[in-house]
Amino acid sequence: MKPEPRWERRKEARPGELLAAALELFAEKGYAATRLEDVAARAGVSKGTLYLYFDSKEELFKEVVRSGIVRAIEEGEALIEQFKGTAADLVRAIVIGWWERIGSTALSGIPKLMLSEARNFPELAEFYRLEVIERGSRAFRRAIERGVQAGEFRALDIDYTVQVMLAPLIMLAVWRHSLGCCEPQPSDPARFLQAYLDLALAGLRTAASPEPLHA
Repeated sequence: MKPEPRWERRKEARPGELLAAALELFAEKGYAATRLEDVAARAGVSKGTLYLYFDSKEELFKEVVRSGIVRAIEEGEALIEQFKGTAADLVRAIVIGWWERIGSTALSGIPKLMLSEARNFPELAEFYRLEVIERGSRAFRRAIERGVQAGEFRALDIDYTVQVMLAPLIMLAVWRHSLGCCEPQPSDPARFLQAYLDLALAGLRTAASPEPLHA
Protein backbone atom coordinates (compact mmCIF):
# COMPACT_ATOMS: atom_id res chain seq x y z
CA MET A 1 0.00 0.00 0.00
CA LYS A 2 1.18 3.51 -0.79
CA PRO A 3 1.64 5.86 2.19
CA GLU A 4 -1.10 8.44 2.63
CA PRO A 5 -0.26 11.87 1.20
CA ARG A 6 0.58 14.23 4.04
CA TRP A 7 -2.49 16.38 3.34
CA GLU A 8 -4.80 13.38 3.76
CA ARG A 9 -3.58 12.40 7.20
CA ARG A 10 -5.88 12.57 10.21
CA LYS A 11 -6.35 15.98 11.81
CA GLU A 12 -4.97 14.57 15.05
CA ALA A 13 -1.57 14.12 13.37
CA ARG A 14 -1.23 17.75 12.36
CA PRO A 15 -0.15 19.32 15.69
CA GLY A 16 2.67 16.79 15.97
CA GLU A 17 3.79 17.44 12.40
CA LEU A 18 3.70 21.19 12.99
CA LEU A 19 5.75 20.85 16.18
CA ALA A 20 8.32 18.64 14.44
CA ALA A 21 8.62 21.11 11.57
CA ALA A 22 8.88 24.06 13.96
CA LEU A 23 11.60 22.36 16.00
CA GLU A 24 13.66 21.70 12.87
CA LEU A 25 13.39 25.32 11.76
CA PHE A 26 14.01 26.82 15.20
CA ALA A 27 17.15 24.67 15.50
CA GLU A 28 18.32 25.59 11.98
CA LYS A 29 17.44 29.30 11.83
CA GLY A 30 16.81 30.50 15.36
CA TYR A 31 13.66 32.10 16.70
CA ALA A 32 13.70 35.48 14.94
CA ALA A 33 14.38 34.09 11.47
CA THR A 34 11.75 31.34 11.64
CA ARG A 35 8.49 32.31 9.90
CA LEU A 36 5.17 30.64 10.47
CA GLU A 37 4.64 30.21 6.73
CA ASP A 38 7.91 28.28 6.57
CA VAL A 39 6.77 26.01 9.40
CA ALA A 40 3.48 25.37 7.65
CA ALA A 41 5.22 24.65 4.35
CA ARG A 42 7.61 22.17 5.93
CA ALA A 43 4.72 20.43 7.68
CA GLY A 44 2.83 20.27 4.39
CA VAL A 45 -0.14 22.40 5.44
CA SER A 46 -1.35 25.93 4.81
CA LYS A 47 -0.54 28.82 7.11
CA GLY A 48 -4.25 29.02 7.91
CA THR A 49 -4.19 25.42 9.12
CA LEU A 50 -1.30 26.24 11.41
CA TYR A 51 -3.34 29.03 13.00
CA LEU A 52 -6.07 26.52 13.85
CA TYR A 53 -3.66 25.01 16.37
CA PHE A 54 -1.31 27.83 17.41
CA ASP A 55 -2.18 31.51 17.79
CA SER A 56 1.33 32.86 17.32
CA LYS A 57 4.98 31.95 16.84
CA GLU A 58 5.52 32.46 20.56
CA GLU A 59 2.85 29.93 21.45
CA LEU A 60 4.25 27.51 18.88
CA PHE A 61 7.74 27.83 20.34
CA LYS A 62 6.49 27.32 23.89
CA GLU A 63 4.67 24.16 22.86
CA VAL A 64 7.83 22.89 21.13
CA VAL A 65 9.67 23.34 24.43
CA ARG A 66 6.88 21.85 26.56
CA SER A 67 6.30 18.81 24.35
CA GLY A 68 10.03 18.09 24.04
CA ILE A 69 12.34 19.41 26.74
CA VAL A 70 9.80 19.80 29.54
CA ARG A 71 8.44 16.32 28.89
CA ALA A 72 11.99 14.95 29.14
CA ILE A 73 12.42 16.77 32.46
CA GLU A 74 9.18 15.20 33.69
CA GLU A 75 10.58 11.77 32.81
CA GLY A 76 13.73 12.64 34.74
CA GLU A 77 11.69 13.68 37.76
CA ALA A 78 9.84 10.37 37.68
CA LEU A 79 13.14 8.51 37.39
CA ILE A 80 14.52 10.30 40.46
CA GLU A 81 11.46 9.43 42.55
CA GLN A 82 11.54 5.75 41.57
CA PHE A 83 15.28 5.10 41.42
CA LYS A 84 16.57 2.47 43.88
CA GLY A 85 20.32 2.46 43.19
CA THR A 86 23.18 4.63 44.40
CA ALA A 87 23.25 8.39 43.94
CA ALA A 88 26.19 8.01 41.56
CA ASP A 89 24.19 5.62 39.39
CA LEU A 90 21.27 8.05 39.51
CA VAL A 91 23.44 10.93 38.30
CA ARG A 92 24.76 8.71 35.54
CA ALA A 93 21.21 7.72 34.51
CA ILE A 94 20.11 11.37 34.45
CA VAL A 95 23.04 12.42 32.26
CA ILE A 96 22.66 9.54 29.81
CA GLY A 97 18.90 10.09 29.73
CA TRP A 98 19.43 13.78 28.96
CA TRP A 99 21.65 12.86 26.01
CA GLU A 100 19.23 10.26 24.64
CA ARG A 101 16.12 12.46 24.94
CA ILE A 102 17.56 15.93 24.29
CA GLY A 103 21.27 16.15 23.51
CA SER A 104 21.28 13.73 20.58
CA THR A 105 18.06 15.10 19.08
CA ALA A 106 16.98 18.31 17.36
CA LEU A 107 15.92 19.57 20.80
CA SER A 108 19.60 20.24 21.52
CA GLY A 109 19.32 23.26 19.22
CA ILE A 110 17.01 25.04 21.67
CA PRO A 111 19.71 25.90 24.29
CA LYS A 112 21.81 27.57 21.59
CA LEU A 113 18.76 29.49 20.39
CA MET A 114 18.02 30.74 23.90
CA LEU A 115 21.63 31.75 24.62
CA SER A 116 21.82 33.78 21.43
CA GLU A 117 18.34 35.33 21.44
CA ALA A 118 17.31 35.65 25.09
CA ARG A 119 17.99 39.39 25.31
CA ASN A 120 15.91 40.10 22.22
CA PHE A 121 12.95 38.06 23.49
CA PRO A 122 12.88 38.51 27.29
CA GLU A 123 9.41 36.98 27.71
CA LEU A 124 10.54 33.78 26.03
CA ALA A 125 13.72 33.83 28.11
CA GLU A 126 11.68 34.06 31.32
CA PHE A 127 9.44 31.22 30.15
CA TYR A 128 12.51 29.08 29.39
CA ARG A 129 14.14 29.95 32.71
CA LEU A 130 11.10 28.86 34.70
CA GLU A 131 10.01 25.84 32.66
CA VAL A 132 13.41 24.39 31.76
CA ILE A 133 16.36 25.81 33.67
CA GLU A 134 14.84 26.04 37.15
CA ARG A 135 12.86 22.82 36.88
CA GLY A 136 15.78 20.88 35.43
CA SER A 137 18.14 22.30 38.06
CA ARG A 138 15.78 21.28 40.88
CA ALA A 139 15.67 17.73 39.55
CA PHE A 140 19.46 17.51 39.33
CA ARG A 141 19.72 19.05 42.80
CA ARG A 142 17.56 16.28 44.30
CA ALA A 143 19.95 13.67 42.94
CA ILE A 144 22.95 15.43 44.50
CA GLU A 145 21.15 15.94 47.82
CA ARG A 146 20.31 12.24 47.94
CA GLY A 147 23.99 11.39 47.70
CA VAL A 148 24.96 13.92 50.38
CA GLN A 149 22.26 12.71 52.78
CA ALA A 150 23.34 9.10 52.25
CA GLY A 151 27.00 9.95 52.91
CA GLU A 152 27.91 8.88 49.39
CA PHE A 153 28.73 12.45 48.29
CA ARG A 154 30.70 14.92 50.35
CA ALA A 155 29.18 18.09 51.79
CA LEU A 156 29.44 20.89 49.23
CA ASP A 157 27.75 24.01 47.87
CA ILE A 158 24.90 22.25 46.12
CA ASP A 159 23.53 25.31 44.32
CA TYR A 160 26.77 26.01 42.50
CA THR A 161 27.61 22.33 42.12
CA VAL A 162 24.42 21.93 40.08
CA GLN A 163 25.38 24.90 37.89
CA VAL A 164 28.90 23.55 37.37
CA MET A 165 27.59 20.10 36.46
CA LEU A 166 24.99 21.39 34.01
CA ALA A 167 27.37 23.74 32.18
CA PRO A 168 29.32 21.04 30.23
CA LEU A 169 26.07 19.42 29.10
CA ILE A 170 24.74 22.72 27.79
CA MET A 171 28.07 23.37 26.08
CA LEU A 172 27.96 19.96 24.42
CA ALA A 173 24.55 20.80 22.95
CA VAL A 174 25.61 24.29 21.86
CA TRP A 175 28.83 23.00 20.29
CA ARG A 176 26.86 20.46 18.26
CA HIS A 177 24.88 23.28 16.63
CA SER A 178 27.74 25.77 16.21
CA LEU A 179 31.49 25.19 16.03
CA GLY A 180 31.06 21.45 15.88
CA CYS A 181 30.50 21.76 12.14
CA CYS A 182 34.10 23.03 11.78
CA GLU A 183 35.80 20.12 13.54
CA PRO A 184 38.07 18.09 11.24
CA GLN A 185 37.18 15.03 13.33
CA PRO A 186 33.68 15.05 14.87
CA SER A 187 33.60 14.80 18.66
CA ASP A 188 32.43 11.55 20.20
CA PRO A 189 29.56 12.39 22.60
CA ALA A 190 29.82 9.01 24.35
CA ARG A 191 33.50 9.62 25.20
CA PHE A 192 32.72 13.19 26.25
CA LEU A 193 29.97 12.05 28.63
CA GLN A 194 32.12 9.26 30.05
CA ALA A 195 34.98 11.68 30.78
CA TYR A 196 32.50 14.16 32.26
CA LEU A 197 30.94 11.55 34.56
CA ASP A 198 34.33 10.21 35.68
CA LEU A 199 35.48 13.71 36.69
CA ALA A 200 32.16 14.81 38.19
CA LEU A 201 31.57 11.70 40.28
CA ALA A 202 35.16 11.62 41.50
CA GLY A 203 34.68 15.17 42.74
CA LEU A 204 31.38 14.37 44.44
CA ARG A 205 32.34 11.18 46.25
CA THR A 206 33.49 11.04 49.84
CA ALA A 207 36.80 9.31 50.55
CA ALA A 208 34.90 6.24 51.77
CA SER A 209 32.69 5.91 48.69
CA PRO A 210 33.40 2.88 46.47
CA GLU A 211 34.97 3.40 43.08
CA PRO A 212 32.71 2.81 40.03
CA LEU A 213 32.76 -0.68 38.53
CA HIS A 214 32.39 0.39 34.90
CA ALA A 215 35.39 0.46 32.56
